[in-house]
Amino acid sequence: MIVSASRRTDIPAFYVLWLERRLEEGFVLVRNPRNPAQVRRISLAPVDVDCFVFWTKDARPLSGLLDRLDGAGYPYYFQWTVTPYGSGLEPGIAPKEEILAAFRTLAGRLGPHRVVWRYDPVIVSEEYPAERHKEEFARMCAFLEGSTERCVLSFVDIYRRNRGRGLREASPEIMHSLVRSFAESAAGRGISLQTCCEAEDFSGEGVPRGACIDRILAEKLAGRPLDAGKDRNQRLLCGCAASADIGAYDTCPAGCLYCYAVRDHRTAAANRARHDPASPFLVPW
Repeated sequence: MIVSASRRTDIPAFYVLWLERRLEEGFVLVRNPRNPAQVRRISLAPVDVDCFVFWTKDARPLSGLLDRLDGAGYPYYFQWTVTPYGSGLEPGIAPKEEILAAFRTLAGRLGPHRVVWRYDPVIVSEEYPAERHKEEFARMCAFLEGSTERCVLSFVDIYRRNRGRGLREASPEIMHSLVRSFAESAAGRGISLQTCCEAEDFSGEGVPRGACIDRILAEKLAGRPLDAGKDRNQRLLCGCAASADIGAYDTCPAGCLYCYAVRDHRTAAANRARHDPASPFLVPW
């Protein structure tokens, strides 16, 4: 079983003590987002976890737990989002110079194949026009050269949870122009570029659709074949392998304006306040 930690919230940045307790006790309880009365018990015993996939915008709080993960023999890798946005879009994220330096430090410890860079989502606006994205992406590629082998790209989508926040989707023409530029910048720094859940076809720019929960990478880290087919619970265009997500929606306090996992930031703050590191649930009932 691949464990996703998590699409629904930033566990490495905000819930490390809880994760440490869950590893000690060997399990976690997760409510079905569509039916909260339905509870699933997920084993975190090393024998049951084929690979952890950690999703984060700041992995530094988790660094103290890496020795425990390594000592127990857990395979794992990171999906680390680094974008050029400031506090207007990402009010709870540390300055990007700090984040990029921490990214390189983690990659130096784990290897570049285990720290995947996410430039996600791409938001084209007056403050962040296409040309600025091209410049910022090229600058980040130069900084992260040798620290990652892959960049996952996606453009902002408007969902029920993030509707009404002043976001807009980019036109196909702008998207293709950006992807062409991104692909050139990434290739020049030894970084492969792939998209995440994009309906638009960028194969003409040499950019394939990818898988964030990557069965091939998980098998490489686990050292054995894994019985993990396509995740049928994700969107049709998602190429991810099946996984068990141990997070919960409306619990991330970062406050990112575009976030699809938080319907209301006041609710997220309230849930964060209710969080108990000793509970098997991320947020008690």
